[in-house]
Amino acid sequence: MVKQPSVSARAAKLVEDVVANADALRISVSTGSHGERLIDMGANVVGGLEAGRVLGEICMGGLGKVAFTQSSGIANWPLGVVVTSNDPVVACLGSQYAGWSISDEETGFFALGSGPARAISRVEELFKELGYADRNPETTLVIEGDKAPPPAVIKKISENCGINPRGLTIIYATTWSFAGTVQIASRVLEVAIHKAHALHFPLENILDGMGTTPIAPPIPDFVKAMGRTNDAIIYGGRIHLFVKGPDSDAQRLAENLPASTSDAYGKPFAEIFADVKGDFYKIDPMLFSPAQVIVSNVETGNTFRSGECAPGVIDASFR
Repeated sequence: MVKQPSVSARAAKLVEDVVANADALRISVSTGSHGERLIDMGANVVGGLEAGRVLGEICMGGLGKVAFTQSSGIANWPLGVVVTSNDPVVACLGSQYAGWSISDEETGFFALGSGPARAISRVEELFKELGYADRNPETTLVIEGDKAPPPAVIKKISENCGINPRGLTIIYATTWSFAGTVQIASRVLEVAIHKAHALHFPLENILDGMGTTPIAPPIPDFVKAMGRTNDAIIYGGRIHLFVKGPDSDAQRLAENLPASTSDAYGKPFAEIFADVKGDFYKIDPMLFSPAQVIVSNVETGNTFRSGECAPGVIDASFR
């Protein structure tokens, strides 16, 4: 039996490289009150596209690669990312997915945590299905926000992970920062795997995958930045999954995976968000997936395709 990799141990190598090159990456590294390491990649620092690229790989627990491309598939916005993983279920659902809801009533702090710390805390119901657990004395949590968690929250995170706070690294960046917009683009494969799970496709039958999406230009406005980064994937994301199992399952996955299967599809995300009066949870969750899908069955050699990109919507969103 193949030993499962530790997403925390693999991500730690990337984190140490980030710390060693903090000045060049234009990020800051500090120590919190409990001894935790805090890395600001895009809140009070400029950061950059490269910081976001590495952050995307850290989010995937070192089980995925993120590379820049000038062939995003959207003519007016050629700059994009190419994301690959030969262990996409663990990389995306076991690490990258922002599924850990972290809150503290006393301080009013709230954030969604992603990254390898999730696989150590295993506080989410999702891990009962994944059958994956990580055990490592050090780990990393990534937060999309403008500040690090307060000391009381750091204590809770450490306790949930069963580690000393000195073994915890918190990385944070805003949605509208360079690092934020790139790391969100790097989720193009993750949203596909997450929707495949929602469609009840057997996760053990997903063997490999890649995705490409344009990088949204940063904008200093949370709602507009959220809109652009979602539009990049919903209307410009392209993924290719390699699966096993019956062709009927592969074909059904390809047909139901694109964002266009949602009734909410068709206009910039910021407009969709306004239509529900800012209540994110009223948006159809089936909207959050790539625009174009290819599913190849490695057991039969057959490939199924569905969906298409919508460059006009991206133009309206990015300009």
